[in-house]
Amino acid sequence: MNGPLLIVDDEPNIRRILQVAFEKAGIETVVAENGLQALRALETGPVSGVLTDVTMPEMTGLELHDQIIARWPDLPVIIMTAYGTIPQAVAAIRKGAYEFITKPFDLDSLKKIVKSALGETPAPRAKRGVKKGKTTFIAASPAMKEVEKLVQQVADTRATVLITGESGTGKEVVAKLLHELSPRASQPFIAASCAAIPESLMESELFGYEKGAFTGAQGSKPGRFELANNGSLFLDEIGDVPPLIQVKLLRVLQEREFERLGATAPTKVDVRLITATNRDLHQMVEDGAYRLDLLYRLQVVEIHLAPLRSRVEDVGALASHFLAKFSAENGRSLSTISQDAMRRLEAYGWPGNVRELSNAIERATVLAAKEETVLDVSHLPSALRQAA
Repeated sequence: MNGPLLIVDDEPNIRRILQVAFEKAGIETVVAENGLQALRALETGPVSGVLTDVTMPEMTGLELHDQIIARWPDLPVIIMTAYGTIPQAVAAIRKGAYEFITKPFDLDSLKKIVKSALGETPAPRAKRGVKKGKTTFIAASPAMKEVEKLVQQVADTRATVLITGESGTGKEVVAKLLHELSPRASQPFIAASCAAIPESLMESELFGYEKGAFTGAQGSKPGRFELANNGSLFLDEIGDVPPLIQVKLLRVLQEREFERLGATAPTKVDVRLITATNRDLHQMVEDGAYRLDLLYRLQVVEIHLAPLRSRVEDVGALASHFLAKFSAENGRSLSTISQDAMRRLEAYGWPGNVRELSNAIERATVLAAKEETVLDVSHLPSALRQAA
C-alpha cells in the first residue's frame, strides 16, 4: 500500500463504522463526506484506493469516479450502492471501476473486496494497440464490426461479459477472442455448457468436491472455476443454472471465493467470467426464475450477436472462410463459390445461423469431387438449392 484507503460517504455513522472496521483489519483510512472533499484529499496525498457511496450532495459517487478515472486512471474505486442504483454502478464498472457492493452490505465481504483491490497492481488503462487473437473473427457487416470494436475495448479489463444471441451465432468464438486479447491469454480458457451438465452434478462440476463429500467421492476433484484460475471461464447457456447454483455464482463473483462440496474452508480464485445465453434473462427475472442481482453481475458488459439472416454481408465472408478451411482439411481443391451458389446462400434464412452455414459448406466440400475447384449450386443441400 502506498497510502490509506479513502472512504467517501455523507453519513457520519457509516464513515465511522467503516473506518473502525478497516483499521481493525490493519487498513489505514482517511475519510471525506462528499466528492469535492474527496478530490481535495486525493490532491493532497497519495491513497491506495477509494471506497465511495453513490448518493451524496454536491458531487455523486459516480461523478467522483469519473473524475478519478480521468486523473488517476490506475486507482481502484469501489462503489457502495443502494439497490435502485445498481445499473449506474454497473455502468461505472464498464468505465473502469474496480467493483460495486450493494447496501446493506456485509462487512466481511466488503473487507475482502477492499483487500483484493489494494493488494492488486492494476493494469494501466492507457489505450493499447489493436491486438489479434488466434481465433478467426469474421466481421463484414456493420453489426459485427461493432461487436469486434466492443470486444477490443473490453478484452483487457476484468469486467464480466454476457454474450447474448440465438443458438449458433458464434458466442463461443467471441468468448475465445475476449480471452485471447486479454492479459490472461497465456492462462487457461475453460468452457462448459450449463445445459449439458445434469442439475445434480452442476455444483460439483463448477466448484469441485473433497474426498468423501458424497458416496463415490474417493478423491478430491477441482471444479471448472479452479481449473480456470488466473484465466477465463466461459459458461454457455447460463440461463439454465438452477437457483442454488445462482447463489454460489453470485458469491464467487462478489468475493472471488467459493467452497468445494464437503470443504470446510473457502478456495480463492482469480477468474474472468464470460457467460452466454440464447434466453431472455430479464423475462426470467420477471418470472421469478432468475436472480436480478446475479443478472447485474453477469451483465456488466453485454455483447449481442445478431442472427445471420439480419447480416447478409457476413454470409459471403463466412462461406469463403469455411470453404478454405474444409477444403484443406478434406483434401479438396475447392477455392471459389459460384455467383449462383452465393446468391442461394445469401437468400436463405439460416435458422441455425453460423453453425448451420458451417455445416452446409463442410457437407458441400466433402461431396465435391477432388478435382473440382468451384463450389456450385449442385453441391448445396436441397433447402439451399431451393432458396429464391
